[in-house]
Amino acid sequence: MSFKGKVVAVTGAAGGIGQAVCRYFAGEGAAIAAIDKKDSVASFAAELRREGTKIAHATADIGDAGTIAKAFAHLAGELGAVDILINNAGFSDHPTLARTDPAGWQADMNGNLNGAYNCAHAVLPAMQEKRQGSIIAVGSVNGLSALGDPAYSAAKAGMISLTRSLALEYGRFGIRSNIVLPATVRTPLWDKRAKKNPEVLATLMRWYPLGRIVEPIDVARVIGFLASEAAGAITGAAIPVDCGLTAGNIVMARELTLEPF
Repeated sequence: MSFKGKVVAVTGAAGGIGQAVCRYFAGEGAAIAAIDKKDSVASFAAELRREGTKIAHATADIGDAGTIAKAFAHLAGELGAVDILINNAGFSDHPTLARTDPAGWQADMNGNLNGAYNCAHAVLPAMQEKRQGSIIAVGSVNGLSALGDPAYSAAKAGMISLTRSLALEYGRFGIRSNIVLPATVRTPLWDKRAKKNPEVLATLMRWYPLGRIVEPIDVARVIGFLASEAAGAITGAAIPVDCGLTAGNIVMARELTLEPF
């Protein structure tokens, strides 16, 4: 599938999933508007530029509505209006409720749910004017079940609702809105954890029917499909990209009902 002539904005572009998404769309001919609050987005953009990608970048925190609006305006001036927004940026700093104070709750909510809204709000007017566009959020299976990181999980659940609201209200303008829900993704964060604890990934993989965790390119490919004309009738969808995690409890099934194989 080709995205030649399209402008694709990716938030959290310097992270593991973000880089994979940028590279995927760049490989399909898109111009990339890369956004991240980390300064490393500049070196990543320079790397893609050397490889022949048309790319512009901005350093901005999606949780700051004013700053992110200015960032999108700057990028539109460089590349043109955004055709496809990938709301990928997000984080979790609070693994349990007991370790989450009100300020921490607000920070996680702002860096995930509020940020996704801020970015959508910034691109919607131009999409409405063109009467076409696609907004794809990167949520999490945490938005479906209690798997720890409660503030992050609540924000990701909220992103599912936001996705459906966008689909319902803006479909008449030809704008589609969908969300992917990854499980554990092999990002640099997990590679670092594996160095400290070599058994951590093996422990995780027991819970996945496919016997592996998600790779960043797995997420990028599903996002690419949702952004393409092949998904032209799909909007308001929440699609797990989770190696089967949400299909059921494979550990329990193996212990109680499945014969060894």
